[in-house]
Amino acid sequence: MPIRKMIAAHPDANGHINEPLAEAIRSATDCAVTCTACADACLAEPMDMRQCIRMCLDCADVCTAAARLATRQTGDNRAVLATILRACIEACDACAAECEKHDHRHCRLCAAACRTCADDCREALAGLG
Repeated sequence: MPIRKMIAAHPDANGHINEPLAEAIRSATDCAVTCTACADACLAEPMDMRQCIRMCLDCADVCTAAARLATRQTGDNRAVLATILRACIEACDACAAECEKHDHRHCRLCAAACRTCADDCREALAGLG
């Protein structure tokens, strides 16, 4: 996976990869794209999907921020990283709950991506110490 190679190549990482954090980065990136696609698909639905769209777009933004912060290896900012991981978990759980209310394939796929991301962020958060 490219992110693992990039983290390992960082001079401060010395070849070490925090695997749970790397997996959270991958999941958050996947989730952000999936949520954005789900929001777009919701726009095409004939019923009012405003709340689902809002939750998906909020989740996508939080996931993007979490992935970007978690990717940085220079220095240490564990308190902020822990905060954004917790925010990502909360956004993913909320988005999944909203998507699970709808019987659309795109919402089911989005909910699954959100649940995976939340689980991976929990693992990464636990590993921060």
